[in-house]
Amino acid sequence: MRTSERSDTDRLLARLDRFDLTPGAVRLRSRARELLRAGPGDTVVDVGCGTGRAAAEIAAEGPRVVGVDLDPRMLGAARGRHPGPGFLRGDAYALPLPDGRVQGYRAEKVYHSLGDPARALAEARRVLAPGGRVVLLGQDWEAYAVDSADPVLTRAIVSSYADGMPDPRAPRRQRALLLEAGFGDVEVEGSVLLFTDAGVLPMLTGLASAAVAAGAVPGDRAAAWADEQRERAGTGRLFVAIPFFLVCARR
Repeated sequence: MRTSERSDTDRLLARLDRFDLTPGAVRLRSRARELLRAGPGDTVVDVGCGTGRAAAEIAAEGPRVVGVDLDPRMLGAARGRHPGPGFLRGDAYALPLPDGRVQGYRAEKVYHSLGDPARALAEARRVLAPGGRVVLLGQDWEAYAVDSADPVLTRAIVSSYADGMPDPRAPRRQRALLLEAGFGDVEVEGSVLLFTDAGVLPMLTGLASAAVAAGAVPGDRAAAWADEQRERAGTGRLFVAIPFFLVCARR
């Protein structure tokens, strides 16, 4: 890996770690484990496992955990940090697992990137044993709330970023998709993660840069918006709210 690539990976891992360690993210992962209802001897697959933190937390409670991810950088980090779970390369459409041998299926911040969520749920159904649990956890990218002196520009920036994803409103559809896929006992829970410090600035500046790249807003206006967010962070006036949803069901 070249030095520049290693630096980019280090920055990405640092951003993921900052988010994962926020109290709201910790609570969401804890609630997702409760909804999985996996015990010792059960097998859980964590689809889009990233750096492996959630997989390791589940494994610490007794289940056997298999983390699956497409990104070799994430798999390398996961294997280096967490020797307990197994980590395999694969995607949500073709999991490297046999039929009907998994008691828990977990996917966090994955389904907004899928163009065919019904196909992914069919794959979840394939690997789950009868009675197995599926837990989907993710944010509604179009519903981000960011305080700003220019709400019209803020909506344009947030919407532009959301529009670049295959399914930015994925959680809204998951209850219906699970029912259509033949799952039972479908339940939905919501939570709002609040950020009021500078730790969220890389995400905000990333939204602004993406909006410029997409041609949604002029560069000077996006730069001014990002400067406003930095100023708010420096004066204790930053406010970002991100709605997350947990959708669970039984095979």
